[in-house]
Formats: sequence, C-alpha cells, structure tokens
Amino acid sequence: MHVERIRALRGPNRWTRSRAIEAIVRCDAAERELAAIPRFAERLRERCPDLVRLPNGASTPRSMAHALGAAAFALQSRAGCPISFARTIQTSETGVYQVVVEYSEEAVGRLAFELAEALVVAVQADSPFDTAAAVARLRAIDEDERLGPSTGEIVQAARTRGIPYRRLTTGSLVQLGWGSRQRRIQAAEMDATSAVAEQIAQDKELTKQLLSDSGIPVPDGVPVETIDEAWAAMQRLGSAVVVKPRDGNQGKGVTVNVRTREQLEAAWAGALEFESDLLVERYIPGSDFRLLVVGGQLVAAARRDPPAVIGNGVHTIRELVDEINRDPRRSEGHATALTRVTLDTVACTRLAGLGLSPESVPAPGVRVVLRHNANLSTGGSATDVTDDVHPEVAARAIEAARTVGLDICGVDIVCENISRPLEEQGGGIVEVNAAPGLRMHIAPSYGKGRAIGEAVMAAMFEADDDARIPVVAVTGTNGKTTTVRLIAQLLAETGARVGMTTTDGVYVNGRRTDDGDCSGPKSARNVLLHPHIDAAVFETARGGLLREGLGFDRCRVAVVTNIGEGDHLGMNHVDDVATLAEVKSVVVQNVSIDGFAVLNADDERVAAMAQSCPGAVIFFAREATNPVLAAHRAHGERVVYRDGDEIACVHRGVEHRIALEDAALTRHGTIGFQVENAMAAIGAAWALGLEWSAVRTALRRFVPDARTAPGRFNVFEHAGATVIADYGHNVDAIAALVQAVESIPATRRSIVISGAGDRRDEDLRAQTRLLGEAFDEVILYEDQCQRGRADGEVVALLREGLQAASRTSAVRAVHGEFPAIDAALDALAPGELCVILVDQVEAALAHIERRITPAAQAAPAPAA
Repeated sequence: MHVERIRALRGPNRWTRSRAIEAIVRCDAAERELAAIPRFAERLRERCPDLVRLPNGASTPRSMAHALGAAAFALQSRAGCPISFARTIQTSETGVYQVVVEYSEEAVGRLAFELAEALVVAVQADSPFDTAAAVARLRAIDEDERLGPSTGEIVQAARTRGIPYRRLTTGSLVQLGWGSRQRRIQAAEMDATSAVAEQIAQDKELTKQLLSDSGIPVPDGVPVETIDEAWAAMQRLGSAVVVKPRDGNQGKGVTVNVRTREQLEAAWAGALEFESDLLVERYIPGSDFRLLVVGGQLVAAARRDPPAVIGNGVHTIRELVDEINRDPRRSEGHATALTRVTLDTVACTRLAGLGLSPESVPAPGVRVVLRHNANLSTGGSATDVTDDVHPEVAARAIEAARTVGLDICGVDIVCENISRPLEEQGGGIVEVNAAPGLRMHIAPSYGKGRAIGEAVMAAMFEADDDARIPVVAVTGTNGKTTTVRLIAQLLAETGARVGMTTTDGVYVNGRRTDDGDCSGPKSARNVLLHPHIDAAVFETARGGLLREGLGFDRCRVAVVTNIGEGDHLGMNHVDDVATLAEVKSVVVQNVSIDGFAVLNADDERVAAMAQSCPGAVIFFAREATNPVLAAHRAHGERVVYRDGDEIACVHRGVEHRIALEDAALTRHGTIGFQVENAMAAIGAAWALGLEWSAVRTALRRFVPDARTAPGRFNVFEHAGATVIADYGHNVDAIAALVQAVESIPATRRSIVISGAGDRRDEDLRAQTRLLGEAFDEVILYEDQCQRGRADGEVVALLREGLQAASRTSAVRAVHGEFPAIDAALDALAPGELCVILVDQVEAALAHIERRITPAAQAAPAPAA
C-alpha cells in the first residue's frame, strides 16, 4: 500500500459538508482483497478494538485502503474527536482508491492518517502496534489545537445561530461573520472592548481606585516595593491581608489571609515570581465568588472553592491529589472543565503553614485546603450560584464592569453571603478581569451550567442577524468569469461594496488586490475577511473544489452556467462528464435554505442539479419552450428566457423584460453565449432582490472590453478589420465562439490558437476540428507552459484535428504567442475578421492594443 497524496478539504466538498482529509491510496493486487489474507481483520481488531463497527457499515474492510480509512476514523473517535464521516471510493484506475475521513482539527486528521498507515502495516506484518500511545498522541494534539472552552463556547453559540466563523490564528482570535458584518473575539473578549479598558483591568490598583471613586465597595490596599513596606502596610490594614501582583490574572502569585511576618515573606516570594510591582490589601473573610457580566447584564455567578483533599487515614496528601486528578474532567491547562491540582511551591507552603507536607496522612474526614486562592486554573472547583445573587450585588458587578469599560467582565467578589448586599456584610469587589475564563459557568463542578455563548451572541449581534453578506458562487465550464464580473457590476450599481474572485485575480471595490488564478477557496476566504465588503461574487473552479472544497459554508446564490465535454477530464480522477457535474454540483448543494440556484435548463446535467438544492431554483434557457423551464414555470417558480429581442423574467404571471439592445455584452443579442451569460447574471440579481432599474443600468454599462472583462470576447477594430481576443480553451468554448463569429460579417476569417497541455489528446483534436469548418486560416502556437507535454506535441495534435477541414486552406505554426499574434495582424485586410485565443491574457491584450493603436495616437503631442 502506498499513500500517494494527502489533502485537507477545509470546506464543503464532493464527499461531505464537513472538513475532511482525502488520501489517494494505491494497493497492489494482494492488498485489494483482504478476505484472502488469513486473519487480517482479526489482527486489525486486536490492535484497534474500535473497528468492531466500520463507518460504512461493513463488517470487514474490503481492501487495505478501506482498512486505512476505518483505522483513521477509529483512532480519532477514540481520541474524543467529534467526527461521523468516513468513506473509501474505488477510482477508475485499478488499485487506486480515494480515502476520505472527517476531521475536527486538521493536524489531528493528518496525524490520524499517519498512525493509521502504521497500524495497517503492523497488522499486515503481524507486528505490535501501541494503540493507546497513538490515541494519546492524537488526544494531546487535539487539546493543543482545538479552541479552549471559553472561545469554543462562544463559537458554538455562533454556529447555532448560523453565524460563520474563521480562526485567524492558531490561538483564540476568531472572526464571526463575513465582510462588513463581521465581528471578532479574542478568547472571551469582544472587538468592541478598548485597549484602554483592558489596560485598566490589568492594573489592579488603578481599578480599585476607579471603583472606590464610583462608590463601589473595595478592600483598602496600597502598592509596595519592598518587604518592609509590605510589612508596614500589613500592620496598618489590620490582622490579615492579601498579597498579589499589581498586574496579574488567573490568581497567579496571589496569597490570601496572610497573618504573620513569616507568611508575608513566603507570599512575597511567591508573588515576585510573576510580577515585581505588588499590592497589599485588606483581607475580606468569606467565600470567593465570580460574577460574569456580558453586555451590561449579569449572566452567571459561581462560588469558587480552593483545591482540597479529604483524608481517609490511609493515603498521603500526594496520593489523594493523584486520586482527584484522575477525574476525567481534569487536565493540564484549560482544555477541560477542571484543571489538575499541582503540589507546587504555593501548595507546599500552604501545607507547611498547617504543619503538614505532601507525605502527611490526614485523619479520616479531615479537609485539607491546598491553596488560599480558588481559581480554576490552579485546581479549584466551582458551584453555580447565579440564582442566589442579590439584585444589589448584581448591580455592583454591572457598575464595576461599566466603570472599567469591559463588555465581557469577570468580577471577583469576596463576602459571606452572595444573597445579601455587600455593604451589609463588609464584602467587596477584589478584582475586575478582562477576558475572564468561562468554563466555571459553562460546566461548573456543581450546579447548573449557563448559556454564556448565547449571552455573548446577544451582546454582539441582533436577534435575527446571522452576520452574513450575500455570497454568489458561479461555476460551470464556460462563461464563469464574464458572469462573475457582470453580477459584481449589478451589485455595485446598488451601491454595495463588492468583493470578487476570478481566474484573473481578486478585486475589492473594483481595485485588484491579487493577480493570477484566484478562483479557489483561499481567495474566497480572503475576500470574506475584508471588512469593507457588502457582497461577494466568487468564480468557483473545478480545481479548487477538488483541492480544498469551498471557501465558505454556504452561499445565497449558486450559478451553474454549463457543463462541457472537454473541461479537464482525465485529471484528479474526474474521468467523465457525469463525475465533473457531480463535482460542480457542490455549490448547488450548499445553497442556503432561503437562497437560490440559478441553473441552465438547456444543459440536462445542470438542470438535474436542481434536485440537490436546499433552496429555490431559477431556470434560464434560450427559449420559453424548453421543457424543463416550461414545467418549472407551470409550477409557479421563477424562470428567465430569451423572447425575441428581449430577456423575459417571469414568476406567477408577473414579468420583467429587458431589451437585448440594453445588454451591451450581447451586441444586440447577436452573441449567443453572452446572452446566456446575461440571463445567468440577471437570474442571480433577481435571486438577490436587486432593483430592476439598477439591473438595467448595469447591463447598459457593462461592456466586455479588455479592462472590464479581459480575454472574454474583447472586440477591437484594426485597419478596417475586426479583431476578437478570447480566452476560450476547451471544445465547448470554441463551439460557442464559432457560433458567435458566424453572426459577424467578414470577407475572410483567421484564428490564432494554442492548446493546454493538460487536455486529453482527443480534446485538442476536437478543438481544431471545429475551427476547420469556420476559418480560412489557422495559425498555431504553443502555450508558454506545456504542462508536461514535449515541445511540438500540442501543435502536432492541433494539426491532426485540421486534416479533414472543409474550409481551412492555410495552416501555419509560429513559435511564440506574440509572434503568432503579429503574424495574424500583419496579414489582415479590411473587411476581414481575426480571432486570437490568448494564453497570457493580460500581456497578450496589452500587445494587441499596442499593435492596433494608430501611430498618431501613440506619438507624443508636438510642443506648443
């Protein structure tokens, strides 16, 4: 077995809407039928018992590739990853399989495949495999990679409301929503919270001063720089104090109820490990409470208790700590509800103050508190008391959050009874925390968990706001780029700021921000990241779908122009048009429930995609008599079709008509494929609810020249002849091009053409076979990149297609694209027509424009 390639499908894909790892696996003859290998299945289950049930329902893996997928799934499941999808597919190539397994974290999914391969190889060789160690590695990486409980709770609440999210770092910085409607969080902190408020919260002394000035009860305290100053402060403040860093969090370096000089020195040393600027403040007796304020509302409260063990007269304190750390809710850090208890210097100092050590054996029933502070990050536990908080206490916590300026605020209160006002019992607010930990409220050790994520969502978004901008995804074989550009123009006409991705680059509000082929998911994600985008239109090519899936979870509108016979078949195990249609239908499958798919009813494969659309469908066609469109119309659904010199948009007896003379790109309706592109774009505008006046205005203004739609039927005049530059590069595009030029009068027609080396031989021959019936002269050249072909190979195949040409009388090959263009332009006479199929689109168009610009225009103006 050989794993040839592994890819991460980071968005919805042809296999699943979930994220998944896809591997291409090659197996030899013996590895394709595991039933013939004695005890293979038994040995596999001995090493990985979770394979008792395979994800596809089979009792025994059929091939080594099936075993690989099942093992990768089982290992992740045992590690606690929430996954549910795995599938192994036999490709058309004998012995080659596509193995797809869902993942929750990409690094975990990739490692799972690596470990699964080692497991299967060990089974094949009947050698040992440490499954427990493999699962432990996966679990450790999963805990490191996944969002922490606080951020995860907020993100899950966003997902429940349909708000899309994207992690911007490997940490806790997360974008919620798209474009101009996005918000961001960093752990439990909103983007609206100012840096000033955060700095205030970090400065404990300044926070206390502001709260005190606002009439909020706080303990007296003073900043100190030396141990002697601390001792003097302790004597002034009373019998017991708290020593803590001036800037701190998570209870680090905090010691409470310090009563003696010896205890003070130990507390001083502990605090200095975290900060040199320290505070000494009056100790308030009572319990430690954390109140959570979100958006000016108290949403949760918990009593925090320090870590402690209960003696049994048999085990040492160390052994008792080991026992409570076996609780599955406890782990290192913040990945789980509770943190493991550690017998560190602070804990040992606390024990020493009690006359104990980690090796002491407490008497039965004796409770030994291991630390003064009750933070969960140091092993403490939490009990929900939200329903017990007195309204006056809640009001003080809300005032504290507002005084500091925090949108999400953890207010620490010490008092005897949270059900009584603080002033009545001498309680007070001891700290105000930015980015507070939420896990004590989400999953408290005791009591009811609170819906903190929902509270954060309510503070950040209106009730019906899903934080999405309209997304239009356009796919198909031909017409994608023109349709994308036209839809973007239609949206821009309404005043929207539009982001657009095409094979020519990324555009934001008409300005190109990236160049090259940007029709993949990465470019789409980058557009959705932009804060000044109100709508997005994405060209969604086959390559990106296969390589990584979609760059979004769902779209408002999906447009499928057509499915052609010669569109990259034979690549990436897409060997026929039916499979190609399946790949491109991914955009339709991921339309939102309230969205639309705009589908070409003249293409039966595209029309069939309507069955998989979660939303509504708008069909477009060249004629109203198209049976698919006619049936759709009869059922009261939306349709778009050509009716003479107009495009008709009809829904339940209501019609909107657009004259083709007002759709500049169609050249008064003479260019058939541009009429289809216009209908597709109009259908998308209708689905988006755009005003018809804006649609008509945009259609009049959209002229597909070299700047508006480079390489998309750009028409030039040169010495009385017509020159057309186009990027047609497959059989269907050339067929449409031939049909279009036949409507343009010309005394003679010539064409300049090359071919992409990654096309099949028969596709290259088919292209020139069509041209031989429509053009008098064909000039051949080779693309700059031959994509694996030998020099001259593509040209030879193109020549073969012209051997039976009925019209072409002249065929010549020119080395290089620009020399080929020059040769064609030099031979042009008035009244003739020349089509140039460009390869290097921008450079070729610039070269053409330089050639056809009159010398008088190109020369500098004479001096006055």
